[in-house]
Amino acid sequence: MQTADIYRRFASFEARGESLCYEEWAEGVASDADLLTLIDELPVWKRQPNLVFAAARYAGVSAQPFDEFRTELVAAWPEVTELILTKRTQTNEPGRCAVLLPLLSELPQPFALLEVGASAGLCLYPDKFSYQYGDLPRLDPARGPGTTVLSCAIEGPVPVPATLPEVVWRAGIDLNPLDVSQSEDMRWLETLVWPEQDSRRQRLTAAIDIARTDPPQLVSGDLNETIETLASQAPSDATLVVFHSAVLAYLSADARAQFVATAKSLRGHWISNEGLPLAPIVSPTVLPPPPDPTKALFVLAKDGKAVAYAGPHGQSLLWFG
Repeated sequence: MQTADIYRRFASFEARGESLCYEEWAEGVASDADLLTLIDELPVWKRQPNLVFAAARYAGVSAQPFDEFRTELVAAWPEVTELILTKRTQTNEPGRCAVLLPLLSELPQPFALLEVGASAGLCLYPDKFSYQYGDLPRLDPARGPGTTVLSCAIEGPVPVPATLPEVVWRAGIDLNPLDVSQSEDMRWLETLVWPEQDSRRQRLTAAIDIARTDPPQLVSGDLNETIETLASQAPSDATLVVFHSAVLAYLSADARAQFVATAKSLRGHWISNEGLPLAPIVSPTVLPPPPDPTKALFVLAKDGKAVAYAGPHGQSLLWFG
């Protein structure tokens, strides 16, 4: 796919209705030959809009109309390029815990959670948030309301739990783990949140505060080379749950196949939450038509069986019948 097509698709399929700023920027880039030439000088895996736009904002380019954005981007391009080459799209959206929780409710407790592509590990705390599923009563931790409420619109027979899970072990793998105690790491995470999404920024801040009180075990490395060793460290008297969100798109076809085979072979359970185009890799299940083909959706699966469509940031669940 040509770079212009990638940016047009991002504008219409991902940013529309979510970020007017990013929609305008992506449409502008897609029609700007000079900017496309600059972006095409980057490695293929570094050209994605999320990374380019976040690096620009991290370098000081503010959310503004495209013409002003273009001027500032070109002026700052050497610094932006350096950021693009050294950083990764490590969106760490704690709202995704809302789609993880219903699957956990069906498994024996306590849990040992292992996330691949963990970033700063903020999704390893599903027991620490409050949840609002549709118009059901709010679900709070036993100690009282969480510092933030994760809201999730639901449709279909979602197995919403009555209580939150018990987690006794938390660990994660990432090529470049981010440290919740490091302010610059957390500034990068905040920059990855799209400009208008203040509620996501608030959730991120609350999750960082939670993680700082009990930092997770994060291991730096390739997931295929690391997962079996780390999984073997999980307590034997806890149910191991390996999970991931928006990770497989960054792997080669061979690496995906290797990971899927390994995930199926580990003791415990495997939960995947990946973009719709990647669903056949993790699940042979025939999926119902998506409710809105113009919107980006994830497919939630447990042990290789697709169970629901999920909003990319955990904002919705459409459970299959």
